[in-house]
Amino acid sequence: MNFSFLQELFSSITQRDALLRRRGDGPPLEHTQVIDACRKLLESDGEASSIALAGQALDGYSCLDEDEKTRFFQCLTEQFSADPEAVDGAYECYRDSRGNVDLQRLFEACEPQRQELLRRLNLTAGGTYELVRMREDLLPRLKAFPALEALDADFSHLFASWFNRGFLVLKRIDWNTPAAVLEKIIRYEAVHEICDWNDLRRRLDARDRRCFAFFHPAIGDEPLIFVEVALTRGMPERIQPILDANHEAIEAEDADSAAFFGISNCQVGLRGISFGNFLIKQVVKELKSELPRLKNFVTLSPVPGFRAWLDAERQDQRGRLDDDTRALLAELDQDDWLEDSERSKALGEVIKPLAAHYLTKERNARNLPLNTVARFHLGNGAELHRINWLGDTSRRGLSQFGSLMVNYLYVLDDIEGNHERYTTEGKVACSSQVRDQRRRARKHLKGDPVT
Repeated sequence: MNFSFLQELFSSITQRDALLRRRGDGPPLEHTQVIDACRKLLESDGEASSIALAGQALDGYSCLDEDEKTRFFQCLTEQFSADPEAVDGAYECYRDSRGNVDLQRLFEACEPQRQELLRRLNLTAGGTYELVRMREDLLPRLKAFPALEALDADFSHLFASWFNRGFLVLKRIDWNTPAAVLEKIIRYEAVHEICDWNDLRRRLDARDRRCFAFFHPAIGDEPLIFVEVALTRGMPERIQPILDANHEAIEAEDADSAAFFGISNCQVGLRGISFGNFLIKQVVKELKSELPRLKNFVTLSPVPGFRAWLDAERQDQRGRLDDDTRALLAELDQDDWLEDSERSKALGEVIKPLAAHYLTKERNARNLPLNTVARFHLGNGAELHRINWLGDTSRRGLSQFGSLMVNYLYVLDDIEGNHERYTTEGKVACSSQVRDQRRRARKHLKGDPVT
């Protein structure tokens, strides 16, 4: 029998049934039906039938309501784990022999059935993307159902292999990129909203803008992550001129700096799978090759969470801020401080040192910088180069970032050393300007050590 014909026949039957369910013409699905399809998939030996069963299972999952999806995840976690007796038996053999063959058998016994199931679900066309979407459904449930973290670990383990750097394809995004991809860039932009097609066109201006994205062959035109770049004279301090639709463009050959002003992860289901560090380093190489005169590769980054941290410190009457500083920061609650240059200057002289302290000294439970953006760039080997007061005066910038923007500088010769010191010793690479500002924070924070 013609193998391709059989495979296409199974697939067409599966797709027809799935279409009926999605239209509401078929009976509603329960999680047990999808679980049964998963069991049949694990028992299948034929490639064509496995592909059809994988498609049937994924289509069935997509038709479950939210409660049934939760029950499906719970069944996967509880019923598709490793066999305890098989693990015990394999361990007994390895304990006696200490041989590589028995060690391999122990590894195989310890692997949950869930991982093999996910591999088989990945067989069908579009399976990779459907599994990414499945994990997107799983992630919000982890807080309410901690036992599901075992299933999430299986997803993470497999995705780390399926989406490693060797499979990623870097593409430049420009105005000639297919419209389907451009629409996704507008939708996925997570840092500075793209208002309309005219706004997008300005951000893709070939004269002084660049945009690059990572794609994966298995998920087609769905970008994984993208970065927007402004080519500038000097390191930019403010985001508004970059986003201004009427900003006068310069020619790329006249620029000496490349500013990464927006990095957006596109697939929630790939959270925790690192792409950004590869992306930035690859884009630096691409830009350096295209424009050899570029000297500075720097970000213009927001400081999410800083205003919330600052407000918490200010409102804590028994906290570290002295009374004069607390009184001055109360100006932030007034709507008109930005229009008063004297008040704005006084606030900046207090807030910049506090921001330097926040970015370099405030740590989370894992003893990493409290700020997520700082963790990302410092972990990539960048230097905390400059803190820009009034860097973002938009409503969001004022309410969430305290109007600050930060330049993280990527110096190619220093990246590896900075990364090594950060990961092994927790040291934050920063410029002398930032170190001076951090020392000035002692005037405002009680008990802040001299650093």
